[in-house]
Amino acid sequence: MYRYQEDPRYFAQVGGGLEELAAAEIRDLGGRDVEPSVRGVQFRAAPLDLYRVVYANSLLQRVIAPILRFKCHNPEYLYRKVLEVDWREFLRPGQTFAVFANVSHSKLKDSRYATMKVKDGVCDQLREATGKRPDIDTDKPHLWLSVHASHDWVTVGVDLAGGSLHKRGYRVQSVDAPMQETVAAAILAHSGWTGDRPLHDPCCGSGTLLAEAWLRATGTPPQTLRGQFGFMQLPDFDIVAWKQIKKGLDSRRTLLEPGVITGGDIDAGAVAAARRNLSKLPGGDRVTVERRDFRDNPGLNDAVIVCNPPHGIRIGAGGDLDRFYKELGDWLKFKCHGSEAFVYFGKVELLKRIGLRPAWKKPLRNGGLDGRLVKYELYR
Repeated sequence: MYRYQEDPRYFAQVGGGLEELAAAEIRDLGGRDVEPSVRGVQFRAAPLDLYRVVYANSLLQRVIAPILRFKCHNPEYLYRKVLEVDWREFLRPGQTFAVFANVSHSKLKDSRYATMKVKDGVCDQLREATGKRPDIDTDKPHLWLSVHASHDWVTVGVDLAGGSLHKRGYRVQSVDAPMQETVAAAILAHSGWTGDRPLHDPCCGSGTLLAEAWLRATGTPPQTLRGQFGFMQLPDFDIVAWKQIKKGLDSRRTLLEPGVITGGDIDAGAVAAARRNLSKLPGGDRVTVERRDFRDNPGLNDAVIVCNPPHGIRIGAGGDLDRFYKELGDWLKFKCHGSEAFVYFGKVELLKRIGLRPAWKKPLRNGGLDGRLVKYELYR
């Protein structure tokens, strides 16, 4: 038996600061014994619940099922342990695989060396068993293997999504400095918005916040556009149970009326990108996106406003950030009465320029940006 079969305990990778939100989401989706840790969440799950967690989560980056866990003091021992697995149970003839590794405080030299030893072990074992060495595909392999080495303990596991879960599949066009999908989902989770009030993004860029809002409000599983999952490579994959879970989750989808979710951007290219990306989602063409400067918008009362304003990249090198943020703050204050605004600041120093008193601030990373999500209550 493999380790996840002996103890159905899995590890979900998440962005820094999202651990508690992700843990709550995993519990809602059927995970048990859920324990947040640094940049991750450990949990147990039966197969049906595991498929549900992978398919319907909005905040996780990867979910790993451990195959092996052992103490390892040198690369050759790592190679020998990998040879103990019958990889024919995970890879069928003609299928491809890839390995990603994370190494810290370990006698293994570095992540690249650990990756190479695992690749060699899988390839050598399959060549010995079948006479053919499998191909490596680092773009869309059938099987993603994870190697985590820390303090001389090594875990080799299967990526159950088959690639990063933030890649929903709807982003076919982009703009400079796009927001990661999981970060947009976190902003909406922090807002508490569920589709009960109008939602607007006045600087929508390529529409990531709008798309995540559509997924959230309509109950559309975030991985609805993903056709292949890593858990399909497990030797005990239950296709009947998977179809049951998928059908049940897909049947819960609803549609919102046009105009509930809206967005705008001053850049015509961004508007075109947002419309195209939204059109990839079931019913996403009901989201209205206009080319409009927020300063020309007459305002929104009793709404939820979400926004990832430019912080020096999208506004252009010659843009006046001080003026931009002051005018955004004035628009929110004077034209959005009774609304709540959730503004993401990619650069913390820009927070003071908007001229509004925060209700709260939360740290939230977006790629390499150590930003802040700030809530503003816009009183009448």
